[in-house]
Amino acid sequence: MQNQESRLREMLDKDEILQVMLRYARGVDRGDMALIRDCYHPDAFDDHVEYKGGVDGLIAWLSERFSSVDNSTHFIGNCLVEFAGTDTALVETYYNSRRIRASNEADWRRDGTQPHEKVCRQSWGRYIDRFECREGRWRVAHRVVVLESRFTMTVRDSERDAASTWGTRDPMDPLYVERNKLKIP
Repeated sequence: MQNQESRLREMLDKDEILQVMLRYARGVDRGDMALIRDCYHPDAFDDHVEYKGGVDGLIAWLSERFSSVDNSTHFIGNCLVEFAGTDTALVETYYNSRRIRASNEADWRRDGTQPHEKVCRQSWGRYIDRFECREGRWRVAHRVVVLESRFTMTVRDSERDAASTWGTRDPMDPLYVERNKLKIP
């Protein structure tokens, strides 16, 4: 049976790990590559379905992959943390992601999408992460993205209207504007 101090430490560590996962989702959705990078140890490895390699390569791959993305949303679901010691944890996190981008010639040929239409890609899966605590900071050391389902569909009538507040993938997103106003580092 754990004593109260070790249970408290475990709760704090779990919260820090969850915060890393949430920052990762924000980083991808807002196009904040520095935030994504901060979620990984510098020597981490990521097996991200179509990309397998280190953090620098992951950042370059994500930047290219999302260059035509209009908007992106990641929903982080169940996050189960299992400790394998005081500085290592196996973390399984369910996700749902959706992004909208301009269609391209491959879409036009594959499913008849028109050049003026957009494409929505959705996927569901899990991040299987080995987190390590180094120098007092929990970060991803090794990630495998496991797909459960994904599909692509044509999006019609996705134009942004001026009456709504829309998210952006840059520092002008309403979240970053408010963070700057409140001087949140």
